[in-house]
Amino acid sequence: MLVEDHALVRGAVRQAITQPDIEVVAEVATAEAAIEQALELRPDLILLDIDLPGMSGLQFLREVKPRLPDTKVIILTVSSAHRDLVEAVRFGATGYLTKDLTPDALLRSIRGALDGDLAMPRKLAAEVVATLARASRPTGDATVLPRLTDRETEVLRMISDGLTDREAAAALRISIRTVETHVSNILHKLGV
Repeated sequence: MLVEDHALVRGAVRQAITQPDIEVVAEVATAEAAIEQALELRPDLILLDIDLPGMSGLQFLREVKPRLPDTKVIILTVSSAHRDLVEAVRFGATGYLTKDLTPDALLRSIRGALDGDLAMPRKLAAEVVATLARASRPTGDATVLPRLTDRETEVLRMISDGLTDREAAAALRISIRTVETHVSNILHKLGV
């Protein structure tokens, strides 16, 4: 399902993603109309713009995601604002993509999201992880987020500094697979 207020952009996105294994079941221009359509159609995935007339895409996400927990939502926007990115993840977005990506990259991201991958460039993912890492530091008697092991905290810091899994593995003298396991555990503990 596409939620985008610009007809030209909607058409371009539809053309880019229409494949034998991907069917666009609805296209809507407003979040208000999208709520009704999404609840009726229960799509596997929603491509959602943030800047919509009336209700914003983030408001739509906050409203609909709890009601459609199995539906993946990828934000597709021109905004690379940190606040929008973090809010989208907090409200349950499966991904956050900017509209400057190529049609092939969009298609790969959609297929990946449907297979359970995070649809987000590494740089933006590092921003979210860094924000969550800062939020997980102790505040008084408790921590805001679940406790990470010392090794998970090391891996989290490296990733938030922009290191790849391979670079973190080399720095820690562990296998890439072990780093991937730590990242998986971190994401699970942080609810990302």
